[in-house]
Amino acid sequence: MSLYDDTVLVLKGYEGQEELRQEELRQAYLDHLSAHEDGLWKACQAGHITASALVVDPERGRVLLTLHRKLRMWLQMGGHCEPQDSSLAAAALREATEESGVPGLVLLPGGPVRLDRHPIPAPCHWHFDVQYAVVAPPDAVQEISDESLDLRWFAYDEVADVADESVLRLLEATRARL
Repeated sequence: MSLYDDTVLVLKGYEGQEELRQEELRQAYLDHLSAHEDGLWKACQAGHITASALVVDPERGRVLLTLHRKLRMWLQMGGHCEPQDSSLAAAALREATEESGVPGLVLLPGGPVRLDRHPIPAPCHWHFDVQYAVVAPPDAVQEISDESLDLRWFAYDEVADVADESVLRLLEATRARL
């Protein structure tokens, strides 16, 4: 199965939370892919699908966030799909592993946790982010990547002090799934 086909199936099966906005976003993602054969790739100037993952340590009640080098914001790990990604979930896991430096991350069952579409600077205009959550092993030690200015664990109740609303919503949805 192609990454495109996997992404369409993931989105068609996504139920998310019981809020209308997630259903509208899910349909917007599907419409985008239907209109743009290259809608998975960074080269698509109308916007593209991205895959991200919130790294959680439920035993210690904390999350690992990256201080994004370009955006200078504390965010979950994530980024662009690559041709070698076998699935959207694999892309999210790859991004989380690359950006956190933590081996042995495990995807939280149940598929994506949330969808979040956000504007980005031209020449592309939108990221259609499919957000997963991954559980870190108990002995996880992070290692900063070239894409980050910093990488740090935050207690659940500290996230509101450093991150924007999209990260808070992802954390809330992740905690509900846990």
